[in-house]
Amino acid sequence: MSSDVPQLSVVVPCYNEELVLAALHQRLTDVCRAQRVDYEIVLVNDGSRDGTWPMMEALAAEDSHLVCVNLSRNHGHQLALTAGLQLCRGKRVLIIDADLQDPPELLPAMMDRMDAGVDVVYGQRRTRQGESRFKLLTAKTFYRLLEWLTDVPIPRDTGDFRLISRRALDVLLAMPERSRFLRGMVSWIGFRQEPLLYDRAARLAGETKYPFFKMFRFAVDAITSFSLKPLTLATWVGFGSGACALLLCAYAVIGWVLGHTVAG
Repeated sequence: MSSDVPQLSVVVPCYNEELVLAALHQRLTDVCRAQRVDYEIVLVNDGSRDGTWPMMEALAAEDSHLVCVNLSRNHGHQLALTAGLQLCRGKRVLIIDADLQDPPELLPAMMDRMDAGVDVVYGQRRTRQGESRFKLLTAKTFYRLLEWLTDVPIPRDTGDFRLISRRALDVLLAMPERSRFLRGMVSWIGFRQEPLLYDRAARLAGETKYPFFKMFRFAVDAITSFSLKPLTLATWVGFGSGACALLLCAYAVIGWVLGHTVAG
């Protein structure tokens, strides 16, 4: 890989992805080479328990465009992605998951829109293949609830799949949030952002890394990080509880003065 700053970085968080890693590397390499720019592919191993890391090492030994990062333990998707974003050097950065549900072949269209002055080109799902009705229902509910609760407009049916400019990324990385909800943070920073509609494919192999309870925790982090409504609700509930307590106290004192207290 050239010592100069690459034009393009691809950041991929990976957790137990040994079954798809070879196909992921091949497809990313094909699409990046077709752009005819200097590029790097940053693979972040998020404490995988399978052969993901040995495969990364083997691929990196044969491809100088690969930058492989091995985290000390499983930190979760958002922190693993953040680690990759902090290390990447490209002037433009493609964020994509390892499962290949989001097609890397959309990169040329994203690059064209960024050439026209867009700072963030985010993939917006038109359809979702290979997912259960329950998954589709909970995902739809999550995005609609998030849209209603959050103070920052977050586009519906979008994940972390996006192309982002270096100036937008620098602002994003300067944000100190501990519980990171990156798609919301990207919406918050502003700049010119546009969607790119696509049909999401089924996982190439392996299992989802976001079962129900993990998705629930993710949703809670998203809502509490980007909405004042839960805090406002808690405040009003606190005021209401305090008012009820004062009324009950007054009722008890008046009852005692009038001799209406219960014996014993």
